[in-house]
Amino acid sequence: MSLDNLTIRLRDRQVPSDHKTGSWGDLLFVFHVVGILVAILGVTMLFPLLVDWESSNADWHVFVTSAGVCLFTGITVALATYRRYQKVDRRKGYLLTVLSWVIVGLFGSLPLAFSSLNLSFTDAFFETMSALTTTGSTVLVGLDHMAPGLLIWRSILQWIGGIGIVVMALVMLPFLRIGGMQLFKSESSDVSDKLAPQIVRVAGLTVLVYVSLSLACLAALIIAGMPFFDAVNHAMATIATGGFSTKDASVGYYDSPAIEAVLIIFMMSGALPLVFYARIIMHGRGAFKAERQIPTFLAIWILAIGIATVIRHNSSAVEAIGWLGAFRQAAFNVTSVLTDTGFATTDFSLWGSGAIALFMGLLFIGGCAGSTSGSIKVFRWQLLFGSIRSQLVHVLSPNRVVAVRYRGKGVDDETISVVRNFFFLYMVTWAVLSFVLMLSGLDYLSATSAIAQAMAGAGPGLGPIVGPGTNFLGLSDFSKYVLVAAMLLGRLELATVYVLFLKDFWRK
Repeated sequence: MSLDNLTIRLRDRQVPSDHKTGSWGDLLFVFHVVGILVAILGVTMLFPLLVDWESSNADWHVFVTSAGVCLFTGITVALATYRRYQKVDRRKGYLLTVLSWVIVGLFGSLPLAFSSLNLSFTDAFFETMSALTTTGSTVLVGLDHMAPGLLIWRSILQWIGGIGIVVMALVMLPFLRIGGMQLFKSESSDVSDKLAPQIVRVAGLTVLVYVSLSLACLAALIIAGMPFFDAVNHAMATIATGGFSTKDASVGYYDSPAIEAVLIIFMMSGALPLVFYARIIMHGRGAFKAERQIPTFLAIWILAIGIATVIRHNSSAVEAIGWLGAFRQAAFNVTSVLTDTGFATTDFSLWGSGAIALFMGLLFIGGCAGSTSGSIKVFRWQLLFGSIRSQLVHVLSPNRVVAVRYRGKGVDDETISVVRNFFFLYMVTWAVLSFVLMLSGLDYLSATSAIAQAMAGAGPGLGPIVGPGTNFLGLSDFSKYVLVAAMLLGRLELATVYVLFLKDFWRK
């Protein structure tokens, strides 16, 4: 073969650098955005650095090293992959969503891995992914005496993860048509038309609401008597419905009805759609009529608290308390589990089999779409039961057509099908991953509740191994990676991750 022919063949086989010509350009765009996110993460590490510096803690240099690695890597990748890109298509959207969480999780674990805690990479990565997915499961002990920089870093990661999830739910998931979230595409457009003309401004408005709720929670906790540093951490974890605490005993350490009442209010605030607050500004009380999720969510919350109060009061397995004490424990722990926050004031798995069944059920409900809560979410349950009712009416009267309606509009068959598929995929994923954990040696209750809480982002599981009175340190590395996978799958709405395993996804 002549040199000229070889040159021509090599030129024809070159991978085009322009994003419009194939997968290589898509990857360049994705890594360009991820590089920017990693660089921003490096800047964020300066805050815990200053906290450790101010408290004369020796771990401040850990954040210097980690920030340097993040800034160098992020800026280098962003500059190396810079092009003039067009709008994001679905394939870029799926890949960007998944890689953002995984790669930011890897770099976010550096301070924990480099710290004096002597954590393995597995434990550092588990803790970081638990924070970013706002799960709240922890492998750390001795939180009461831990370096303040590391404590605030965990809370910052949860706070970042919380707002990241909301923006993804408002901007990316409706566009990608994930799990029926296309129903809320019009909601985002409504806000953008009336409050801001572009999606970027919708995200900006959401961030403004998120920050405002965080500051309000901080102020309320300080007034309720929580120390300032603890209040900062708990405010971020509460609005993100993340659940990381600065105490091993979680909120139970304070034994304060006032603090618990504040946290209940703001856990519920974080579990409501953040766009809902913008609607209140625009429409006043009319916002409640437009948002069908909220009345149903509140009804489930009140009913669950009532049932849990009776169970706690009548439980003979734990210390007997009066109705008021039972109500206090039930209200806080039901709110924490239903909103997928993960705080705890007592080990509610000791209340008996009825409590275990109740709290396991709550792990599969979650908060509202467009909130920081995880799990299946209320609107999907509404659509599923609406679909079941429609089918039953059709069985009774074959010629009668009953449309499934949501927010005053008919829901098309495609959306109903997507929601049904989501339910099936969610339950199959839960069953398979639970079985995998049982193969690793965990008992049935620990395995099933651990996967359920990881997919819901709810923090503690049930039972003596992964329950509210323990943590996940004693699990094997294999089990921790299974739980990390469950956190990622549940937080990113399943299909966003699963679609990457299709052969068609990687075809040009």
